[in-house]
Amino acid sequence: MWLQREVTLDPRPRGFHLVTDEVLDALPELRSLRVGLLHLLIQHTSASLTLNENASPDVRRDFETWFGRAVPEDADWAHSVEGPDDMPAHIKTMLTSVSLQIPVLDGDMALGIWQGVYVAEHRARPHRREIVLQFIGSVEA
Repeated sequence: MWLQREVTLDPRPRGFHLVTDEVLDALPELRSLRVGLLHLLIQHTSASLTLNENASPDVRRDFETWFGRAVPEDADWAHSVEGPDDMPAHIKTMLTSVSLQIPVLDGDMALGIWQGVYVAEHRARPHRREIVLQFIGSVEA
């Protein structure tokens, strides 16, 4: 079985935002499937996806602090047509990823107990973001 959906996320401020539940809500059929693979692709060059610790809000704040220090906006970037945060956002996206592959087992993403799917918004101004979700799998094990 193949399933494919596009999810449009509401604009969010710069930072790391848990979207695990939004992904699951967009694919209700996933709950009836036994085994497979879910592929997620964010269709942007200034936002990214990552899989990481989902329990403490401090983790999200620390992610943003580290990225801000590692890729500062006030560097002498040549590409600045869309503002001073644009080139740093592209670099931050390269450091993470625009796609994830997650196994599906017994109707759920086979995530670790503390893992969650994040959208990392790297731009200062919130943007609407689209994620393509593609599942391939079976109702049988």
